[in-house]
Amino acid sequence: MSTRVEIDHRKGGTSRIRHPEKAHRPDNPIARKPDWIRVKAPNHPTYHETRALMRDNKLVTVCEEAACPNIGECWSQRHATMMIMGEVCTRACAFCNVSTGLPNPLDEGEPERVAEAVAKLGLRHVVITSVDRDDLNDGGALHFARVIQAIRATSPTTTIEILTPDFLRKDKALEVVVQARPDVFNHNLETVPRLYPTIRPGARYYQSMRLLDRVKQLDPSIFTKSGLMLGLGEEKMELAQVMDDLRIADVDFITMGQYLQPTVKHASVARFVTPEEFEDYGTMARVKGFLQVSASPLTRSSYHADTDFAQLREARNKRLKEAL
Repeated sequence: MSTRVEIDHRKGGTSRIRHPEKAHRPDNPIARKPDWIRVKAPNHPTYHETRALMRDNKLVTVCEEAACPNIGECWSQRHATMMIMGEVCTRACAFCNVSTGLPNPLDEGEPERVAEAVAKLGLRHVVITSVDRDDLNDGGALHFARVIQAIRATSPTTTIEILTPDFLRKDKALEVVVQARPDVFNHNLETVPRLYPTIRPGARYYQSMRLLDRVKQLDPSIFTKSGLMLGLGEEKMELAQVMDDLRIADVDFITMGQYLQPTVKHASVARFVTPEEFEDYGTMARVKGFLQVSASPLTRSSYHADTDFAQLREARNKRLKEAL
C-alpha cells in the first residue's frame, strides 16, 4: 500500500505566506485521506529532469503551485502544465492553493520560454493555464494568444490545450484567445452554483457557462472542456443539472475529481467520494452525451491530457461518421 505523503515542490518550501487573506480564518482540520487517494513520493530521475527544466526556463507550473497529487507520475513522463502570467492570483478561492495578492507585471519573454520548454520536452500535447489577472485590462487574453503562437512556431505538431480564467468583465478578451485557435479550450466550473458564494466567491457560475458557450459560437471546431471538484458538499441532482448545463453549451469533455484540502485555512472536505461513486457519475456524464469523460478520485483537469485528447478527437470523428 502507498504511504500518505504531503510534499511542497516549490522552491523555498512553506517559508512564504501564500494566503495572507486567509490568515484570520478559523482553522479547518484536514481529514485523513482514504487509501484510494494516497500517492507515492516522486523519485523517478525524469521527474527531477523535468523539474530542472522548469527552473532553468524560469517557468511556473500549476502542478507545483496547486500541490497536485499527480505531480510525481506526470513529471516522470515529462508532462507538466505550464502556469503563465506569474504565480500570484488576484482572487482568493476557498479551495485553491495558489498564492493571492497583487501580481507582478507580465513577463514579455515568457511565451518564448514556454515554447522552448515544450520543444525540449518533446510534448505531443501541452496544457497552458494561468492565474486570474483581474488587474489587466484584457485579463491576460493577449498573453495567452502570444503563448499559443510561440508554441505553434517552434512545435507545429504539438496540440495545445488552454485552461483559462473566466475573463469576467473583460470585453472582447475571449475573442482574442479563440482567434489564436487552441485545440482545446478548458474552463473549469469547479463546483455547483449553490456553493459559489463560499467556494468561488470571485467568480459567477453563469459567466463561466456563457464563456464556454461563446467559444463554440465563435469556433465550433475547438474542443471545449470543463472540470468539477467533488466532495465540497454538492448533491447528486445538482451535479446532474451542471452536466445538463454543460451539454446545452455543447461542451465536449468533463472531468471530475476529489477535492483535497490544501491547508487548514482552506475549505474543508465535506466527504471523500468513493471510486464507485465516481464511476457512477462518469456513466451519468456519458449518457448525457459528452464525447469524453474522466471521473476518478485523482482526476485533475490536465491529468492524462495527451491520451485524453487523442481519444476526444477519435470520439468526434466517430460521431461525425455516424451522422453521415
